[in-house]
Amino acid sequence: MDESELLPIRNFLAEIAPFNELPPNLLDECCRNLGIGYYSNTMKAVPLSSENPELYIVRSGAFEVRNAQGELLDRLGAGDYFGFPSLMSGETISNQVLILEDGLVYHLGLPLFDKLRQGCRAFDRFFNKAYAKRLRHQEDYRHNALLTANRINSLMATAPVSVDHKTSVNEAAKLMRKHRVSSVLIMDNHKLVGILTDRDLRNRVLAEGHGGDIAVHQAMTATPETIEANALVFEAMLQMSQHNIHHLPVLDNGHPVGMVTSTDIIRSQSSQPILLIGEIERQHDVPSLIHVSKQIPLLLQNLISADARAEEIGRILTSVTDALTRRLIQLHQALLGEPPMAFCWLAFGSQGRQDQMACSDQDNGLLLAQAPDTEASAYFEALTHAVCRGLNECGYVFCPGDIMAQNPAWRMSLSQWQQTFSDWVNTPDPKALMHASIFFDMRCVYGPAPLFASLQENVLAHTRDNDIFLAALTGNALSESPPLGFFRQFVLERDGTEEKGIDLKHRGSVLINDIARVYALSAGIHEVNTAKRIRTLIANGILTRKDGLNLADALEFIAHMRLANQGRQYENQEPLSNYLKPQALSSLMRHQLRDAFKVVHDAQAALKLKFMRSF
Repeated sequence: MDESELLPIRNFLAEIAPFNELPPNLLDECCRNLGIGYYSNTMKAVPLSSENPELYIVRSGAFEVRNAQGELLDRLGAGDYFGFPSLMSGETISNQVLILEDGLVYHLGLPLFDKLRQGCRAFDRFFNKAYAKRLRHQEDYRHNALLTANRINSLMATAPVSVDHKTSVNEAAKLMRKHRVSSVLIMDNHKLVGILTDRDLRNRVLAEGHGGDIAVHQAMTATPETIEANALVFEAMLQMSQHNIHHLPVLDNGHPVGMVTSTDIIRSQSSQPILLIGEIERQHDVPSLIHVSKQIPLLLQNLISADARAEEIGRILTSVTDALTRRLIQLHQALLGEPPMAFCWLAFGSQGRQDQMACSDQDNGLLLAQAPDTEASAYFEALTHAVCRGLNECGYVFCPGDIMAQNPAWRMSLSQWQQTFSDWVNTPDPKALMHASIFFDMRCVYGPAPLFASLQENVLAHTRDNDIFLAALTGNALSESPPLGFFRQFVLERDGTEEKGIDLKHRGSVLINDIARVYALSAGIHEVNTAKRIRTLIANGILTRKDGLNLADALEFIAHMRLANQGRQYENQEPLSNYLKPQALSSLMRHQLRDAFKVVHDAQAALKLKFMRSF
């Protein structure tokens, strides 16, 4: 190829990771030796050779990678790669790369690929991480064990407490009291030589008549059982049971990094969702519910550590919120007496969509079977104030916009709710559109299903194929955009401090929620959860399979990034937020996050074309 042919190839590769990390001489050599292939979707699949493996670089078109069982491993577009075992599942022959759209693909042979990896460390590191990412992506389609498959390090919240082996027992006991721990690690020249526990103090000091001035090495449990930080919680449980012990020092490459106790494991077991929900349902007063709710942050952290899918985490956390809400309603009904009429407790926003994460506030309302009289109004006022107050005390803070059932404005009869939604749809002013982003994602948490169905059916009848309302709702959905600037660089915002970051919620997740909501309301779809809405839109042919799956992937990836970021903030004892600092991302993760935001950008453009073409 001459220079005029090489230039577009060079410009393309210079803008995508990790080719943008190559030194100029290697990039030039790469461009000169690339093969070029054109793949039509009439071919169905790309023919892959196990004898002459190559790296395939997608210049245009769309492809899917599936394993022998037909499970989706990845979806690929411009700037993505496939081909080598390290970029797929480890079984190149059994995997298929399906052609969704005609595409142009560059071929990079194995000898040159190895030369680039040897000549550029960043290039090599990128593909090592791509392998790990692909394996994780494959596992996303399988069930995660949420407790015993967790790693030991997920249970460690604080640094280990340790003393020198010559320290007195008295000083060690004071240190244990100060840090509120039941054991300390005993060190000799930076090496773990033993542990001192409450039981040791009782059996080897007090029971033997020793004073507190003896050295800890005289009372400690020498050469204790230990466990590695990356071991499974199940292994720790087994080890404690076999040796009848309650403390396990945790090591990382031989160095003590923490201590796990039987209490830690019991506490983590109690934060499993089913057990936690069962415990909620067994409580008989509000103070007990408040105490149980303190396990919710640990549940979230366990789910993040188990690498559960963001969609699963949202459903689990919301199930706990629903259980708390129902139990509060039941407890206060027992105090107030039977309700004067049938009612539904409505959840809006993130609880309605079942995608709650950390820092969730309340968004709820009350649907009454009929207009209440004075006595009924007093009953429901007392009930809603008590339930909202209880949720606030359990960690679900009062809504800053006062969208709560305790506000009389959101405590209405069926006919009043129907009229309110009708007004919003028929007069889509800015305030109505703001409410639409919250109230149109609604779900019944407590109460008779037919009563809620009457409201939902009425709402969908008003929104289905309502061009004026849908155009206005689309305009509102496009008021914000993904944080991408020129050349797909991130646009950073301040999070209220001097730090700059990417708002993953309002510039990512919320935008996808808005897109899915418009399509769902236009088609009268009952689903409220965004991922389920997208799947239904694909099944009904409203979104193409490729566009819908890309949007679903972007939703999951951005939500996963939010959760992982909040998990790091929790571990570092930082305030939880939705702001991600780009400098904390690897080159690979930056690349993938930009791709996810590009999907959102394209989906917004398609939404505008469909619903605002005539306006």
